[in-house]
Amino acid sequence: MSDLNPQHIALGLTTYVVLLFSLSFHESAHAWMAWKLGDDTAKNLGRVSLNPIVHIDPIGTLLFPLIQIFTSVPLLGWAKPTPYDPTNYRRDVTMRKGHILVAAAGPVSNLLLGLFFAVALIVLVRAGFIQSPGEFLYNVLVLGVGLNVLLALFNFIPIPPLDGSKVASFGLPGDLGERYDRVVGPYGFLILMLLLISGAFSYVAAPVQRFVFDVIRSFYQ
Repeated sequence: MSDLNPQHIALGLTTYVVLLFSLSFHESAHAWMAWKLGDDTAKNLGRVSLNPIVHIDPIGTLLFPLIQIFTSVPLLGWAKPTPYDPTNYRRDVTMRKGHILVAAAGPVSNLLLGLFFAVALIVLVRAGFIQSPGEFLYNVLVLGVGLNVLLALFNFIPIPPLDGSKVASFGLPGDLGERYDRVVGPYGFLILMLLLISGAFSYVAAPVQRFVFDVIRSFYQ
């Protein structure tokens, strides 16, 4: 609690706002892709929207992130899962293809959003609108890049209930997907907790983040 000063709170709340927007973008992408494939389940629920209210999960979007802001724990969170009904897909869309596209849309959207933040950062620094790394706008854009890289990497992990598990399950040939679900499915949550608690995910994600920021800096230094 000794680190709970105005600067820490301001950074935490800024991070929360960026995270909330990124999670909304992610879930909206799932809903949009399902809609384009012929299923309007999520669209009819108002989920093709960047309005965070329609995507909020009381625990993952409100409680956990806000607790973590005030305990100096790295900010993590999740939004309410986006419902979809694959039986509504167009006839030219196979069940397998539909599942993969809808699942992949979320993390891919975070990659695209991270790219947007990165381009904005490069352009604004090179144009002189951002003079120093300590400026508020600089911090927001850096958070936008970093958080979206993390969200994309995390959600691509092929462990249930993450998006990567659906990509793996429906992307594997033959009945390998069903076998994968039977073996990994029951232990998905436990495996994810071990990846986070042990630092294994950070061990992989941190170098990726450093590489991304090195590339970004190479454009304006």
